[in-house]
Amino acid sequence: MYQDLLLATDGSDAARRATDHGIELAGELEATLHVLSVSEAGPQATEKQDRLRSEPDDEAVSAAESAREAAGREGVDVTTDIRQGVPQEQIVDYAETNPIDMVIVGTAGRSGLDHLISGSVAEEIVRNAPVPVLTVRERT
Repeated sequence: MYQDLLLATDGSDAARRATDHGIELAGELEATLHVLSVSEAGPQATEKQDRLRSEPDDEAVSAAESAREAAGREGVDVTTDIRQGVPQEQIVDYAETNPIDMVIVGTAGRSGLDHLISGSVAEEIVRNAPVPVLTVRERT
């Protein structure tokens, strides 16, 4: 039923928790873990760059590579892909254009004004993905 799992990662704490869950689930199901990291474009990217973050392309590659290495250590079949654009759009597009059975994504669990201003990438994925979405909440 679930043979191809899409793990969306940006290297954040929430994404690392989702990575751990995705690797464990892929191992249990003997599924392939497709790791996708998106080099951001748009308003959210500017916000992150203002916090002195490194180049978005480098961050995306590093996040995908970390997840790939962790999955490899556990003997999980893994593929990686890096895309540029708006994360939620790219994640949904990947799920639509590849044989993906489930999307796994971390969520920071924002609420209130922060959520209203920035929205939620995970929420948009849940609304628009063509397959089930497993959200993994960041520890608080």
